Amino acid sequence: MRLLLIAAMAAVPAPVWADSLIPPAEYAYRQLPDPKLEAKAAALMHTLRCLVCQGQSIADSDAEMAGDMRAMVRRRIEAGESPEQIRAWLIERYGNWVSYAPPVEPVTWPLWAAPILLIGAGLYLARGRFRRKPR
Repeated sequence: MRLLLIAAMAAVPAPVWADSLIPPAEYAYRQLPDPKLEAKAAALMHTLRCLVCQGQSIADSDAEMAGDMRAMVRRRIEAGESPEQIRAWLIERYGNWVSYAPPVEPVTWPLWAAPILLIGAGLYLARGRFRRKPR
């Protein structure tokens, strides 16, 4: 009997066991009744990173955590909180990584300076490469 149970568990793909059986939050996949409030919520959701997917916004992700975050954003918008207050709360809870627009601080200066430095280095190298050679 034990061997049969182990064989049955091995036959079922592992991701099936990863999903919980808890139903999604009320507003995870349902929009707010007020279109203006939903527009505010949707705009905020597109600027917040899914903590599970890491590359998608919570608006685009199908992860359970993203659904919970969408529901939380919609509930707080419906309760009258501003998107800035919700963003500040999420950053306080999960860190700056949850936002696609990290603040400019001494810790994040390399993130903001690196593209400028790389473009400058590329232009410097290109200048030397395309300079006319004397005949």
